[in-house]
Amino acid sequence: MKIALYAGTYVRDKDGAVKSIYQLVSSFRKSGHQVIVWSPDVSVKDNHNGLTVHRMPAVPIWFYPDYKLGFFKAETLQQLDAFAPDIVHISTPDIIGRKFLLYARKNFVPVSSVYHTDFPSYLSYYRLGFAESFAWKYLTWFYNSCDIVLAPNEGVRRKLIARDIRNVKIWSRGIDKEHFDPFRRSETLRSRWNASGRTVIVYAGRFVLYKDIEVVMRVYERFMERYADKVRFVMIGSGPEEEEMKRRMPEAFFTGYLTGIELPEAYASGDIFLFPSTTEAFCNVALEALASGLPAVVSDAGGCRDIVERSNGGLVAREGDVDDFYDKCLALLGNSERYRELRAHGLAYAEAQSWPAVNSVVIDQYNTMVNLSKSCAEG
Repeated sequence: MKIALYAGTYVRDKDGAVKSIYQLVSSFRKSGHQVIVWSPDVSVKDNHNGLTVHRMPAVPIWFYPDYKLGFFKAETLQQLDAFAPDIVHISTPDIIGRKFLLYARKNFVPVSSVYHTDFPSYLSYYRLGFAESFAWKYLTWFYNSCDIVLAPNEGVRRKLIARDIRNVKIWSRGIDKEHFDPFRRSETLRSRWNASGRTVIVYAGRFVLYKDIEVVMRVYERFMERYADKVRFVMIGSGPEEEEMKRRMPEAFFTGYLTGIELPEAYASGDIFLFPSTTEAFCNVALEALASGLPAVVSDAGGCRDIVERSNGGLVAREGDVDDFYDKCLALLGNSERYRELRAHGLAYAEAQSWPAVNSVVIDQYNTMVNLSKSCAEG
């Protein structure tokens, strides 16, 4: 099976969506399938283990220059024709994704897309809420033009169906338990954070408004009022709001953007994971936290709730409710029986979420689609 895969970004560990894409590509290749990737955002430092990755022309997105807006050129069409894919996999429904979709339809090639990111929910954070209905109109057309749409969980599947999107299947997400594991806890690192003897509350993700970082900052302020000597906030990541967060969280430790072993070591050296975002489709960071031994405190809106409720590995707070998030974190302070119970549940759940098992569902589905397409062509 030859798979043409388009992704808006293909930089290892840049975000949860890319981590999932890397793992899926790895599973494709280990199963003996051919993959070529196209993306406007590719790291020049990564040799991709021999995988062909075509970098497309792009310009930075004006309000978030860490991400790029790419363009489809005649060269891309020639590359696709030369590869002659059996199936097209689209991870990002942008202007290039639309071109890949039209290519697949024109050439009678099965096409799949993935709902990685809840883009419409971002708009209100940039005072563009009026555009949400237009965004959904486009996405509904886009996804209904695909043969299948892959949602990360049942909650997102129902959300898409409610938008009249058809043929929605579930592709969950896995975790590399050799990478994310409590044994990576480092007292040396905790000392560097000035966190010895304190409960470390960790946030990991982009420092952007649509991750509800305002809630994080206000929860921090509550703790500083009464428990400044008992907690340490550790902020893992980077983004356009970083300077504002540092200004409002002077006693927090900002690690910067972490990759490799540094990331799981930082997770495992924490105690509680705080992530109030309401815009997650799946919430990879919550699964990474559970696998590292951290009970998670998340919002009741978005994909994080699904992970926490399925695992019983944390607590769910009301969307945007600073008091509730503060109370939930406070309830986990110290090594209580409740804390140990949630931690054990989270670890057990993560243990069962292997990438090979999760990705085999997609591979089986794609094999079926390709075989059916070839049978129809021959018939």
